[in-house]
Amino acid sequence: MVSAATLRKGAAAAVISLSLLAVPAHAAPSPGGAATLPAPDADGLLGVLSTARSQGAPGAMARIDDAGSLHRTTVGLADRSTGRAMATTDRFRIGSVTKVMSATVLLQLVDEGKLTLDSPINRHLPGLLPDDRITVRHVLSHRSGLHDYTDDMFARTVEGFEAVRTKTFTLRQLVGLSLRHPRTTAPGGAYRYSNTNFVVAGMLIRKLTGRSLATEYRDRIIEPLGLRDTFYVHPGTAIPGRHARGYLTPDTAGAALVDATEQTVSWAQSAGAVISSAQDMNTFLSALLAGRLTSAASLAEMRRWVPAGTGQAYGLGLRRRDLSCGVSVYGHTGAVQGYYTYAFASADGRRSLTALANTSNNARVMNTMLRTLDSAFCGKRAKVRGGAGPVVRHEDVAPGVARD
Repeated sequence: MVSAATLRKGAAAAVISLSLLAVPAHAAPSPGGAATLPAPDADGLLGVLSTARSQGAPGAMARIDDAGSLHRTTVGLADRSTGRAMATTDRFRIGSVTKVMSATVLLQLVDEGKLTLDSPINRHLPGLLPDDRITVRHVLSHRSGLHDYTDDMFARTVEGFEAVRTKTFTLRQLVGLSLRHPRTTAPGGAYRYSNTNFVVAGMLIRKLTGRSLATEYRDRIIEPLGLRDTFYVHPGTAIPGRHARGYLTPDTAGAALVDATEQTVSWAQSAGAVISSAQDMNTFLSALLAGRLTSAASLAEMRRWVPAGTGQAYGLGLRRRDLSCGVSVYGHTGAVQGYYTYAFASADGRRSLTALANTSNNARVMNTMLRTLDSAFCGKRAKVRGGAGPVVRHEDVAPGVARD
């Protein structure tokens, strides 16, 4: 394993395209890793993205990095106003995939002896929370019982978004919104997804390092891994460089999509405000799961699972998905206004997928995009799901909205 410290020192509507590129592998396959997986199902992946487009996404794309081989698929538009086609090189808002990055930084701080997973939050942030029993482990695994403040904020999708689109919050203000409500469970109780947990994680990062979130993401993850498309621009509203525009689906059926691209994402910050690309997300997840960003002990802690719904479990900022062919993959989903992201990798990180649809608040699209995981990791062994299938509950931005 290359330690984090060592890494830091080193250092279209009608357009449909499909490309498969092969480059030499850089290392021998590892047992039980990507080498044992069936080949990705390129036709299946194209079919999934095309279905998402037919369900209301202006465009969709997916990139698979597979131990030296590259698979790229795009459909539809990145920009409805200009007609520009979606590209796998486009940048976008990754939403709650940010949580994996925040958890990684905190686990690096654990490795450096700055805190322990079972230390109370109030030891480091005195008086922040109403219960001294809530620990670092509880917030990273969504078992703190802290109410998700976004439930109220986005109870009405477009109105809620427009109210916060250009607003800047402090992290403490967001925690305060949560504390207006009773807790959902006792500390250490059952998994209950809440963005509040990763707002607290962001406060911990800032308190323990004395530096900004942008600086910590840059110095600990972005620069060591050479990520060229990954940014934390809060409270800036623009996505730097070439990017896919994001379109929010109104609550009223048939209403026009709302361009949600420009926003502060101050309502999310360390819970969901990072900008990235498919290539950078695959590089990040592959490095994390290969043990290049934390100690082996910390990575093992990230993969201590608690039940988190049908076919999935949650560790410390890391989600496990159990696929139709019996394979499990690791990463996170991200829903932020205008964008749905699936970013997952195999157990050893040798195969990784990032898939994007540039719409949100559309449960049909979000559930369709879930099938990209089967195409990427199960290949043609993926079981065909009949009909629309059950609606998966997603958990990012409000109780009645498709969440991750």
